[in-house]
Amino acid sequence: MSLPWIFRMAYRDSRRNRSRLLLFMGSITAGIAALVAIYSFGYDLQRNVDDQAASLIGADLQLATNHKPGKAGQEFLDSLQKTANRSEEEQFGSMALFTRTGDTRFTQIRALHGAYPYYGDLETTPAGAAPKFQTDHAALVEKSLMIQYHAHVGDSVQVGNRRFRIAGSLDNYPGGNGFSATMAPVVMIPLDDMASTGLEQVGSRTRYLYYFQLHTDADALVKASQPTLEQTGLDATTISDKKESTGRIFADLSRFMSLVAFLALLLGCIGVASAIQIYIREKTATIAVMRCLGVTIRQSFQVYLIQVAGIGLLGAMLGALAGIGIQQLLPRVLKDVLPLTIHTALSWAAIGQGLALGLVMALVFGLLPLLSIRRITPLYTLRSSYESGPRVRDPWRWLVYGLVLLFVAGFTFIQLRELGPTLSFTVGLIVAFGLLTLVARLLMTVLKRVTRTSWSFAVRQGFANLYRPNNQTLILVVSIGLSTALVCSLLFIQQVIVHQLVLSSSKSQANMILFDIQARQQASLDSLIRAQGLPIVEKVPIVTVRFTSVNGDAYPDNPHLQHAFGEELRVTYRDHLTNTETVTAGRWTGQAAAVPAVSFDDRWAKNLGLQLGDTVVFNVQGAPVKCIIGSLRKVEWNRMQTNFRVVFPTGVLEQAPQFHVVLTRTPSAAVAARAREAIVRRFPTVSVIDLSLILSVLDELLDKINYVISFMAAFSMVTGLIVLIASVRNSKYQRIQESVLLRTLGAGRRLVFSINALEYFFLGLLSGLTGILLALAASWLQARFLFKLTFAIGYWQPLALLGLVCLLTMGIGLFNSRGVLNRSTLEVLRNEV
Repeated sequence: MSLPWIFRMAYRDSRRNRSRLLLFMGSITAGIAALVAIYSFGYDLQRNVDDQAASLIGADLQLATNHKPGKAGQEFLDSLQKTANRSEEEQFGSMALFTRTGDTRFTQIRALHGAYPYYGDLETTPAGAAPKFQTDHAALVEKSLMIQYHAHVGDSVQVGNRRFRIAGSLDNYPGGNGFSATMAPVVMIPLDDMASTGLEQVGSRTRYLYYFQLHTDADALVKASQPTLEQTGLDATTISDKKESTGRIFADLSRFMSLVAFLALLLGCIGVASAIQIYIREKTATIAVMRCLGVTIRQSFQVYLIQVAGIGLLGAMLGALAGIGIQQLLPRVLKDVLPLTIHTALSWAAIGQGLALGLVMALVFGLLPLLSIRRITPLYTLRSSYESGPRVRDPWRWLVYGLVLLFVAGFTFIQLRELGPTLSFTVGLIVAFGLLTLVARLLMTVLKRVTRTSWSFAVRQGFANLYRPNNQTLILVVSIGLSTALVCSLLFIQQVIVHQLVLSSSKSQANMILFDIQARQQASLDSLIRAQGLPIVEKVPIVTVRFTSVNGDAYPDNPHLQHAFGEELRVTYRDHLTNTETVTAGRWTGQAAAVPAVSFDDRWAKNLGLQLGDTVVFNVQGAPVKCIIGSLRKVEWNRMQTNFRVVFPTGVLEQAPQFHVVLTRTPSAAVAARAREAIVRRFPTVSVIDLSLILSVLDELLDKINYVISFMAAFSMVTGLIVLIASVRNSKYQRIQESVLLRTLGAGRRLVFSINALEYFFLGLLSGLTGILLALAASWLQARFLFKLTFAIGYWQPLALLGLVCLLTMGIGLFNSRGVLNRSTLEVLRNEV
């Protein structure tokens, strides 16, 4: 028997069952569609990043620093300007007051001077606003902010002490995206008007940026100027740097999305493996006849292996076509996280990867049920009632298990390219599947033991169908349960994060912070706060310092410490610790000594390589202050309260230039809005942040992230539904036989319908409940050990999802079983089932 005969036999044997095989092919199609779309989108991202990297930075070279350049730095900047076009920008956070409506919002102020951007555009409405706003001494306000506060072109926005006419809405700008607009919407003003705002004062966190359009190679210039850059504290970014960093970020995003799609494909392949197992069991008689006619075990195995390969290849081809369509949707789904415009193109590499992956996975997961063909002998033709041979340990099964595990780990490693995360993901996947399998088997055993003869016949039979031979309980619990777990995990984590901020609104916590308060403003501001009927919960002085040396070394080898030396550090002084701080090492005194003993955050000190007793010299506004590390503290950074990496004792920094932070509490959002408006109108240089604003921003941000991840999780849900439909269809013929037998014994159609409805309801309840419990466990572990947050969630959403899963399972099951009730009882006597 030649190879062509084997292919013809595989084709002919599949004709009667082709519809069932095609349905299970759909579960592979869903997973491959997701992967092809994501692979194609990944290639689109890389191509577009390469094409648009210049517009992301807006210049050939960007130099940035957190403090005004000194003499050497200014001379270097001036030397570059001789052969290049130059623009300047100052970025800082400040309140913006919309004078017509009285609304206030903490924003990112970008004070610009020059023709920036040199690549790309400041897209505005109206279109001509960008070139004129500097000369007109006007402002550009981010579009989302304009919409939120009902602002119009021609209105005024107050920044510090200066009012600016709104020349236009800022629709797009280099590096802007939906996330940045949510966290810190931009108000762009002329740099020439910066002094009139009064915002440049002690404590201002300003970032100074310089943009150059060069006529030479930027990377070569940066390499040659590296000693000067290090000396002046200027951070350089070129187009190639931006291309590399942006490409790395989006590569990580693509890998994450690929893993989510891979989960959908895994579910589909598990469904295929289950289908093939039942399919081969039903083909036992056919295979036995083939054996009687002289077909060898190898040839029989090859016939059905070709069928499995056909399922995988056809499913992958359909999935690739669907993936091309989904590829067009992804730029819209991810528009809030992309700082560039994505132009899609057909990727043959992605299509080839999808085809190969679908074929390989179908073969790998189909091998396990195909091994049973090796135990089918010609004797089965005489023992047709004998459903399965003796259970013999097959060493080949362990080889296939190892092959599946190796494939999963290999694919994950290709995506993550790191051994640790690969092992974590693979082990987590094994644990999730193992727990779902264990729960399914355990519940089947429990149902078998708890079923009582005193229960109604419909309930007993519905429970019995869950553990009967050839049941689909295991595969459906795994597929639907894992899909439900993915969606519920997203809901739980979002609720945990938001709940942590809601806790901060309790009566014992402040929920509004006022900062950038100068000493001359403090008394008047206190009076205004009390006039609004608000308490002053806490007043905190803040001093800006820098590292000068550690243990006498001004040039440490530790890269983390080197970075800390280049940054400004905000510290406070007091004689006590707050309720968010706990001493973990050393002793806190709170009183100055000959050499002041300061307290460091323990995790930050460990990261910098510092320990108790180390000597640190700080530059306090030009004056050196020598200190020792007297204690280490554990700080609860997730509390709505001022926390510091370094705390000084009293009697050291009182005379240093400083600004203050005031914490207060508002009873409602309306009171908070009135207080914000009154404070910003009276003290325009003071910034205000309240909890309601943080909650709304975080909610919006999490919704955007959730939307992206939910889009990917939907593939798992779709795959689970396909597996559900296919599993029900696969057992339809057995259900027909059971139904006919019940009706032959006197059961009516209503009773048979009730039995099927109860079975599918129990199956949906079992699958959904298992997935929710798994999500609860996973979310608790993440909250407890990853986010270090209190686990507290609402239960109406998972309960609603559980109800939806139950209804879908029951509805699909009854819809696919509708033909069962239409079969005549005479069919069982004619043996046509």
